[in-house]
Amino acid sequence: MKKSLFSIIAFVALVMTACNGQKAEETGGPADKILLKDFAPVVVNNLPVTYVERAKYDIIDMHAHDYAATEEEIAQWCKTMDEVGVLNTAVMHCSWIGRPFEEYVAAYDAHKDRFRFWCCFDYTDMSEEGIQKACETLERYHEMGAIGVGELGDKGEGDTYARPGDGTGIHIDDPRIQPLIAKAGELKMPISIHIAEPYWMYLPMDETNDGLLNAVVWHVDTTNCLGYNALVQTFENALRENPNTIFIACHYLNMSHDWPRLGALLDKYPNMYVDIAARVAESAHTPRATREFLIKYQDRVLFGTDNGMSPEMYRTIFRVLESNDEHFYCPELGYHWALSGFNLPDEVLKKIYHDNAERILTEYK
Repeated sequence: MKKSLFSIIAFVALVMTACNGQKAEETGGPADKILLKDFAPVVVNNLPVTYVERAKYDIIDMHAHDYAATEEEIAQWCKTMDEVGVLNTAVMHCSWIGRPFEEYVAAYDAHKDRFRFWCCFDYTDMSEEGIQKACETLERYHEMGAIGVGELGDKGEGDTYARPGDGTGIHIDDPRIQPLIAKAGELKMPISIHIAEPYWMYLPMDETNDGLLNAVVWHVDTTNCLGYNALVQTFENALRENPNTIFIACHYLNMSHDWPRLGALLDKYPNMYVDIAARVAESAHTPRATREFLIKYQDRVLFGTDNGMSPEMYRTIFRVLESNDEHFYCPELGYHWALSGFNLPDEVLKKIYHDNAERILTEYK
């Protein structure tokens, strides 16, 4: 009797479990209802939190833009730079942000000791005669204070960052612009160039894409333009053919997913440098690999921001470079993953913050 009762109870329990399991499967749990875009985890780990108010060493910011619209905003930017430890900032020239070269140089004139100006190549006339005039324009901009060329930008369709001429279809290895690149070398003007985008921007926008949240915003359709590897090849062609011209690959050449490949390019081409601008999230989710790369190539890396003028923007970068903090989120950067600091040695920090840029801009003159 007892055995029979036990069997009945066990059977009822089994049926109830199956029913509940079916109900859960039908309705779905939290993991089935929360969208990736709404994922906003709160760190529960009891870990150190480092607030770096001012950079450990004085900084030369090699990558910013004409963000300040008024004299008051320029003055406030200078105040912020003083607070966080930035000596001076490179104001990159391009079509999608800021004013024409002559205008923004004039706008920053009262603070010209705090800013360094960069200019575009002029693609208005691609004839041989037009390129010669473009070389003359480059010389004129140099006389007006331009210390470099950039930000050039090619995500597949050509240098679409150019002003005043549209550089669609003109890649950095285009034979027509080699006189311009040679002239930049002659004038000791580094060329700062944005090649491609992070690799996941070129991958399928599906559940396998590791950088999906950011990738869907910056996705590159390569149907009618060069893809990632073809773009990198154009850059390598230019490096090889122009050994006397310095090239700065913005954003780690958008190759922070493959440090060995980026390192191999740096090993092969002594005229190549990289800046770290606007790639905190892309590099700080692999802190050990990134740290190893930065230490190994400490003489070839330049500090850059490319993210506006706010004090907290600078301090987020300082935290990543200087601290040993781990597993913290910066959702405003557009990724779902956590970041960790690099805890770079002092001698490496000093080179990235200041010395490498100073060498390029002074010793190569």
